Amino acid sequence: MIENKPHTLIIAEAGVNHNGDPDTALRLVDAAAEAGADCVKFQTFQASRLVSINAPKAEYQLRTTDAGQSQYEMLQHFELSRELHEQLISRCSQKGITFLSTAFDPASLDLLLALGIDTIKIPSGELTNLPELRRMGGLGLPVILSTGMATLGEIEAAIDVLEHSGLQRKHITVLHCTTEYPTPMAEVNLRAMCAIREAFGVSVGYSDHTAGIEVAIAAVAMGATVIEKHFTLDRNLPGPDHRASLEPTELKAMVAAIRNIELALGDGIKRPGPSESRNKPVARKSLVAAQPIVAGEAFSPDNLAVKRPGSGISPMRWDEVIGRAAPRDFAADELIEL
Repeated sequence: MIENKPHTLIIAEAGVNHNGDPDTALRLVDAAAEAGADCVKFQTFQASRLVSINAPKAEYQLRTTDAGQSQYEMLQHFELSRELHEQLISRCSQKGITFLSTAFDPASLDLLLALGIDTIKIPSGELTNLPELRRMGGLGLPVILSTGMATLGEIEAAIDVLEHSGLQRKHITVLHCTTEYPTPMAEVNLRAMCAIREAFGVSVGYSDHTAGIEVAIAAVAMGATVIEKHFTLDRNLPGPDHRASLEPTELKAMVAAIRNIELALGDGIKRPGPSESRNKPVARKSLVAAQPIVAGEAFSPDNLAVKRPGSGISPMRWDEVIGRAAPRDFAADELIEL
């Protein structure tokens, strides 16, 4: 099960960046696998069931696609057939990467279930879709819930619907998200991810629409268990999401950086690491003779000093040593013994 992976689940979001071309879609699977992502995610929908013919485009879509084309007409070009879904799943199996897709309408969810998906990804736009939330919660499958455009109250309402439909909270992962492509840094509000975790006691992650990779990496350092990031074969391709997506080399760099952060986070126990333990005698200090000391002479602030190396008596024992008789002669700079 995806939710039990012992490291950050990295979802390479292909989305609609295949531009309706089967070969491009398959190459996106290859690129995600090569980058080391855990999953590659597409979007499953029928335009006629997703949008009305008069639905407007978002501003970013107007900037990146034909402004004279409706959202409905645009989305028609990005529909994936069942046959292509099967090809993508087969390619994912060959490449050792998990296939995921977001269903945007009931028929598309039926298709994904028939194809054997074992994790439900709910996009931000469906956060307030009560009938679909009820259905998804009743499936008994782990849910990853994106929360772009949402208030804390709306997230709470969605979680409540999923729970009342039979899904245990431990099987829900909530992704903080800002639905703008690309997201301005000033609107990321990454601390909201922590607020979601504290408010609802759920696993959290981050669906990243910023340019670059640093915010996703920061999210992992702050406790994200899932990272979702759009990627493309070429940011200059036509289409609504390419400009806010990573190219393959950038995706690979993000994955590598996240894996390094996971190692760096450690277990939270403050103790010397194996490599720094070797440096302790070199960097720390000991009690040494500040001048020649004869046997029987009392140790005092005048004849003791604190210097490297740290292989002798710790200076933290200063008060214990002061006033005691020297057990033997000591030369200047010699480590003190008791």
